[in-house]
Amino acid sequence: MPRWHVYVNHAAGRRPVDPALVREILADLGVDAEIFAPESKEETTTLIQQAAHAGVRHFVVTGGDGTVNLAVNALMPLSLGRPVLGVLPVGTGCDLLRTFGLPQDLPGAARHLTSPDIYDIDVATVEGEWGVRYFANVAQTGVGAAAAQTAMRIGRRLGASRYPLAFVARLPRFPKAKVKITTERRTIETEALAVIMANAQFFAGGWNVAPKATLIDGVLDIQVINCDKTSAPALVPKVIKGTHLGDPAVRRLSAAEFSIETDPLWPVECDGEPVGNTTVRGRVVPAAISLKI
Repeated sequence: MPRWHVYVNHAAGRRPVDPALVREILADLGVDAEIFAPESKEETTTLIQQAAHAGVRHFVVTGGDGTVNLAVNALMPLSLGRPVLGVLPVGTGCDLLRTFGLPQDLPGAARHLTSPDIYDIDVATVEGEWGVRYFANVAQTGVGAAAAQTAMRIGRRLGASRYPLAFVARLPRFPKAKVKITTERRTIETEALAVIMANAQFFAGGWNVAPKATLIDGVLDIQVINCDKTSAPALVPKVIKGTHLGDPAVRRLSAAEFSIETDPLWPVECDGEPVGNTTVRGRVVPAAISLKI
């Protein structure tokens, strides 16, 4: 059994996770683990990269999609081979794991570290004036990204309710844009309210935004949402259930590479983390990380 380096995110979930609890759960399962409790994102990145340079290849993060995103962005630039990444979800859980139907509780997810099963998943990049960022789950630009910005400022005690509340708050004044999307196959010019780039199926605490997405096909599921703001709230229940793809306001395409230009500029987020504004371009990195399942 490998030795896992486990990083506990104090900021994940509604209340801080006790590293001692994580250590106890893993010890009871016989998981060989070294526990780290970094005080900041920067310290987490430094510790992960130092371990990777020292030859560690089995990592676990305790948190949600934002914590997974932090680990992915620490590991991907190193080009040291394909790391194995496990996730112990806390708080509202981890949408990346929902695609695999994995447990959303810490003890249930921890049991999966004792199995030999891994799944080589694609990772995608987004690149803009901020530089290059990686994401494993879902990125977006438009009103959804604006909602993610606002959700970051809402107290963690509201859990999964933060994103819907933020969406309602940002929608009325958010500007539609003229959008130009260029992929390896086509160019689309249209008016839109949001563009979603999905590597996996779920985001926002269980919304089934991309029911046809898969993490092993080398392409992103890109959706262009073009509806009036007054009708957008009626589309949300469909997105939550994954029945929105047949709605005339939704245009779907697949792409391994893309660029998105908007007028006016829109915010961009990756795995719930705001990163900057459009223009943005990106691509898929096939089978970049081995996800522990």
